[in-house]
Amino acid sequence: MEIKIGVRSVHRELIVETDLTAEEVEEEIRNALSVERGVLALTDVKGRRVVVPVASLGFVEIGEDDARPVGFGGTL
Repeated sequence: MEIKIGVRSVHRELIVETDLTAEEVEEEIRNALSVERGVLALTDVKGRRVVVPVASLGFVEIGEDDARPVGFGGTL
């Protein structure tokens, strides 16, 4: 699942590809926001860890769980 994180005062978004479900990501965000001076920490599919202080979060966009079909082939 693709997660886009907007950081305040930074023009580019952070994009993290993770194996977590949308519900698990949302739970991580809620837990980070509930702690004073908390951090949002996610691990991507390659094992790298992204840590963002919640005070710097602009937005978090949670992608779709299912992969979309690619190409022109499809069922009729």
